[in-house]
Amino acid sequence: MNKRQMISAALAVSAVLTLTACQTGEESSSQGNIPAGVAVQVTEVVRETISAENKVSGKVVADGQESVYVAANAQCTAVYVDAGDSVTAGEKICTLDIASTLSSYNAANISYQSALQSYQDQEAIFDKQIALAEKNLNDLKALFEIGAASQAEIDSAELNLMTAQASKTSTLAQLEAGMQSYKSNVEQLASVLENVDSGGNVIAPISGTVISLNAAEGSYVSASMPVAVIDGVDTMKVEVSVSEALIPKLAQGDEVDISISSLGVETVGTIKSIQRSANAQTKLYTVTVSIGEDIEGLLAGMFADVSFRTDTSVDAIVIPSQAIQTSNNVQYVFVVEENTARYQQVETGLSGNGVTEITSGLEEGQQLVTVGQAYLSDGDAVRIVSGEG
Repeated sequence: MNKRQMISAALAVSAVLTLTACQTGEESSSQGNIPAGVAVQVTEVVRETISAENKVSGKVVADGQESVYVAANAQCTAVYVDAGDSVTAGEKICTLDIASTLSSYNAANISYQSALQSYQDQEAIFDKQIALAEKNLNDLKALFEIGAASQAEIDSAELNLMTAQASKTSTLAQLEAGMQSYKSNVEQLASVLENVDSGGNVIAPISGTVISLNAAEGSYVSASMPVAVIDGVDTMKVEVSVSEALIPKLAQGDEVDISISSLGVETVGTIKSIQRSANAQTKLYTVTVSIGEDIEGLLAGMFADVSFRTDTSVDAIVIPSQAIQTSNNVQYVFVVEENTARYQQVETGLSGNGVTEITSGLEEGQQLVTVGQAYLSDGDAVRIVSGEG
């Protein structure tokens, strides 16, 4: 190959390399049009009212004829209905002179609550004492390993721990015995006050027609005879059993959410009555909920879920529960700031209906990641996408 041919070949190779470089640059430029970062969906942090929910399963029952008993012999001071009258659930039938029973019930309930509080306070004190004794023992064992503590000191610390544990068991057993005695007294008096309100008024447990009435002003009602018998209207209700922890948070007339999965129905009901004494076997209280509408296909015996709205927080930071992640017992979320994911530890409060209250860690107006957060780390670049498709 002569000199001219060598120059021509070199120019040809240079041209090919230049063209290849240009094509590569164009492809890189084209790919660069795709936004960088993890695709996420976000929502704005807002303030609203949230109520905690306690869901309990129960059964649908028919509202039929019901006898209204009062488990005491008491004088009737006023009568508000006659046989044949229509009444609604919660309406007064008559008033009884049971002031002494009500006073005894209130006093017993106060004693029970005081005993319960004393038990809880003592338990907390013992738990702290035991924790301190355990820490002292562990510290001495660590010092013993390096020759800075004696076996006698360890033995003494072990004895202190055992003494604290034994004192807790003995003291709490005595307190529990007293507490159960007060509780039994409360339940016994509560059974007397079934269907009676705080004013001594006998309350109709269901809506319907009074078909018999055994109450007259100035006369006495007997524990062996129903004060009244009510023929209920053709409606349905739900009965559920709840724990004693939930009972103080419920009141007659409260609205509840009812879900009947077999019919795919969601509706709202009202607490019609709350049993004053617990079932002897289950230790649970029966709560009866009226169904506020006629539901086609609803039959007695069907299962229903009742969600009680208990504690409420107003003007709270509320976010979708799905946005919250947990690691090593720490709850956290991701927010977006200038197309960058920021890790944010949070503390939570009430939770219900798919949302959770945030008591610390977020502010109104922040952009919260609701989809894609599982793929994020603090500082990652993100691109916000819509929820469609």
